[in-house]
Amino acid sequence: MFEGRLQTFIKVAECGSFTKAAEELYVTATAVMKQINALEGELSVRLFLRTNHGLKLTKAGESFLQDARYILEYMERAARRAREIDEGESRRSIRIGTSVMTPAKFVLDVWSQIQSRMPTLKIELIPFENNPVNSVEILKNLGQHIDVVAGLYDDNFLKERGCLAAHMYDKRILLAVPVTHALSAERRITTEHLKGRRVMFIRRGWNKYIDALREKLEGAGVATEDFPQFNLSAYNRAVAENIPIITVEGWEDVHPLLKIIPADWEDSVPFGVFYSPGPTALVKKFIGLLSEIAAD
Repeated sequence: MFEGRLQTFIKVAECGSFTKAAEELYVTATAVMKQINALEGELSVRLFLRTNHGLKLTKAGESFLQDARYILEYMERAARRAREIDEGESRRSIRIGTSVMTPAKFVLDVWSQIQSRMPTLKIELIPFENNPVNSVEILKNLGQHIDVVAGLYDDNFLKERGCLAAHMYDKRILLAVPVTHALSAERRITTEHLKGRRVMFIRRGWNKYIDALREKLEGAGVATEDFPQFNLSAYNRAVAENIPIITVEGWEDVHPLLKIIPADWEDSVPFGVFYSPGPTALVKKFIGLLSEIAAD
């Protein structure tokens, strides 16, 4: 019943009219109005403003519309997942969390090897917003809505988030320089170039390998500033304030106004695929395969 009301609510919001929504749903306008009234009563929230020119979502309605679409999508995904489990392993899939900073390219890089050993495997990409709250919750609850996510890590990172990692390879720590910065014309950045300048680093304690580079540069007279998380907000800030920012291999195209310039250090950071300490048989098999491929 609630699912039907959500579908009706979304259709009314899209049409801006009870009558038009009723036509597309093949029901009467009265039936549509009753469902919306019942939904607003159940929520104790006014979702629409009724005017002579039609319907307009309230602020609460705009928020609920986004969530309603997500709920229906999630319900469909849950139902599909249940059907796949019921039909057997040949129909099951691995759900990979993906965002701008956590792309699923690692799968593409080894897909031919995966297919040759697990020909029936299916992949489902689950997009998410890479903000501080989401990133922590997703890793702490791997296996519920998302099975695996790729990213940078160290031992403390895994311990804090209660997950495991299958190491794939190490990524070099690089420097991204705003195109308007004086150093953007350099072909290679040395520590001497950075002396007396500011460089943005992920907050202390987030990763010991990046902290080690930070301490080395600070010892050479480089000023460092924290940012809380690797995401678009950090890169936007670097561009807005015209400050070089630490980045890693694979993120060269994250921001068009940042230029990756080779640096005179060789520091790197582990990159792996995160999964639950209690993985399903399929996830365990997938992780084992990734580990074999990484070891080859």
